Parts: sequence; C-alpha cells; structure tokens
Amino acid sequence: MEFSTFLSQINDTLIAENGANLAYLLRPTSPHGKQLVREFRNPTQESLERMYKGTIKSPWDEIAIKYVLTCSHVARRRPQDAYREHSALVLSFLSRFFTENRGWTLPALFSILRDLRDLAFDADFYAKYNGQNSECMEDAARKIASAFGKCIDDRTSPPDQSRKWGVYYVVGLVLKSYFRLKKISLSKNILRALEANHDIPALEHYPRSHQVTFRYYLGMLYFLNEDHAKAEQELTLAFYHCHLEAHTNQERILAYLLPLRLLKGHLPSDELMERFPALSELFSPFVNAIRTGDITAFDRALEGRESKLVDLNLMLTVERARELCLRGLFRRVWVASDKASRIPIAMFHCSLRISGMDVEQEEAECLVANMIYKGFMRGYISHEKQMVVLAMANAFPRLADRPSPYGSL
Repeated sequence: MEFSTFLSQINDTLIAENGANLAYLLRPTSPHGKQLVREFRNPTQESLERMYKGTIKSPWDEIAIKYVLTCSHVARRRPQDAYREHSALVLSFLSRFFTENRGWTLPALFSILRDLRDLAFDADFYAKYNGQNSECMEDAARKIASAFGKCIDDRTSPPDQSRKWGVYYVVGLVLKSYFRLKKISLSKNILRALEANHDIPALEHYPRSHQVTFRYYLGMLYFLNEDHAKAEQELTLAFYHCHLEAHTNQERILAYLLPLRLLKGHLPSDELMERFPALSELFSPFVNAIRTGDITAFDRALEGRESKLVDLNLMLTVERARELCLRGLFRRVWVASDKASRIPIAMFHCSLRISGMDVEQEEAECLVANMIYKGFMRGYISHEKQMVVLAMANAFPRLADRPSPYGSL
C-alpha cells in the first residue's frame, strides 16, 4: 500500500465512521505499516509534511505522518523514538478528534492506547538494558488516564453511542499501567472518579472482557489492602466471567483467589489443579499438607517456594494458612480419641512432636488456646487439670462457618 492509498483509506473510513477499520489502519503491526516503511526509506517529519500536509482534513494529515514515523522507528528497533512519535499521534487523536465524535471511535481509541502502553514498556526496557533512565510508562499512564477523563465526560452523545462505553476498557489499561509502575496508590483517583459519576451504565452492561479486567484489578487492590472478603468476591466474579479459552487470564486470577479460598477451608479439586500445572506446582504441597495436617510438609513447602510467593505478594497469605494445617492435626487427635469431649493437652503436645515441632507442653497449650480463640475449635482449657474440654457438638466447625473466616489476617 502506498501512502496516498493509505490517506484515501483513512478518509473513507472517517466518512463511513468505521471504528474497527480505523483501529486497523492505525496499528503499527498491520501489514500496510511494513509497506509504508519500504516506501519511505528514511522519513522525517519535515519531508513528509512538505509532500502531504493538508492532503486530508486536519488533524488526520498529522496523524498519518506520525503513524509512518512510528512504523519506521519500530522497524529499525528504535523503541524510544517510536514511543515519542506514537505518543504525539495519541495526543492529536485525543485533543483534536476524539472529543468531537461519538462512540464509533472507541475501537480506534482502544487500539492506539494499547499500542501506547506496549511501546512505552519496550522503550523503558530498552533504556534499562542500556543503563539509561526512561519514564515512558509513567507518561503513557498519564495519557491513558486523560483518555479515561474524555470518555467519562461525554454528555452530548446519545446513550447508545456514548464514549462512556469505553470507560472500563480504558480503566483496565490505566490500572495495568499503575501496577506495572508499582504506583498502585494512584488507582484511588480513578476509582473515586468512577464512584462519583452516576451517569455511567452499570458494569454488567459492558462487554464481558471489560468486566473481567476491571474486577481482576479491583480484586487485586482489595487484596493488597487486606480487604480479603471483597477481594474474594471480585476475583470470583472475574474468574467465572472469564472466557474459557483465556487460560493465562484464568491462571492469573486463580493465583490470588486460591489462597483466599484456602483460608476459608475450600481446597481446590484435583481436576482444577490438573488444568493449571503452574498453580499445581505452587499450591499442591500446601493443599496436601492441610489435608493431612502435616505441619512439617507445610513448612518445607513454604521454605522452598518463598521467593516465588514473595514476588507474587502471597507470602503472608499462604503463611497464615498454616493455622489450617494445625487445625487438621488437632482434629486428627480428636478423631483418634474417638471424638471424646475431654482430651489431655499432653496428646496435642505429642501430636506436635510427632509432626516435627520441637515445642514444650506450655507452648502446645498456647497453640490449642489460640485455635479456640480464633474459632477453629469449640471448647475451653482446664489449665489446672491440663485438659482440653471440647464441645459435644461441632467441636471443629467448618472453616467457612467461622464468624470471621479472615479474622486471623
């Protein structure tokens, strides 16, 4: 495709208000991008402006020129220059075209913002590899956030053609950028803006892919803020709405949902673990240890996977699941005692020693007292008689039935 043909196709697309085709035309990885690179061996802003400035209505002559320069830099592996030119393209699109049009432009917006994020990542990676400083991802996050503002502020378009239908997709891009930058606190501004705007359609009315991305990052924010009940709710909805073939996304959601469900006593099935081998390798040793009450195996798994769990911000959550392992061990003592209501502390002490925990009887008594306090066991301790008196009914309540399943967190 020659550049004159490219300009003609852009013009036809704008007249037809074909957002999907506009997105295709502005994608640097599209086949015509490579053809334009071959047409212009060494393009510059000045040379292209001399030949093509004003050939189609503004700002599309400038956007087309920026597109050629972006493709040229991408082909020659100059990621920082490519980001700079594409960033200028995005600015022209947002400030001089997008706000003057309706929702048909959203596919093009989604495409150029996604490319902006990817080019920013490549530019920062290239700079880091070469010992340079680069803040392209931060700049991209700001530009994507401004696009969010332009979507949410649409008050003139008819409801079915509103730019507000792009809100949650753009929010997903913003949140992903903030997480990559490790500036998660900036997410609060976006969420506050969503809560304050009551004209946005309900989340359930948006495409399912937009819902899943938003719920995943919202769940992650709750998880990192230790609001585990809300985190479980959002991640569960994200998982069940996720496309069946989106295996990587399902795995990413389950990496945080499984530990939360684990703390409520919901152990993953073998079938689920078989579907996600990476998660099975990470979590199966903990699940097996909880099932058997094997504290030594749990501690061994924790030590062997410490680095991975720290990288995923899961160390503290998984570590606290050790209490479930302890509960399982004490429940085995109860079963071995024919479910008696009175069990000597010495028996719990003995079970801990057999499990590999070198503790004194006083510490064993403290561990039992802690299990009772946190609702894992029902009963009390007679310190004088060194006896644990358990409830006649439901001595070991179901983990999910505790008043506050995440209370120990």
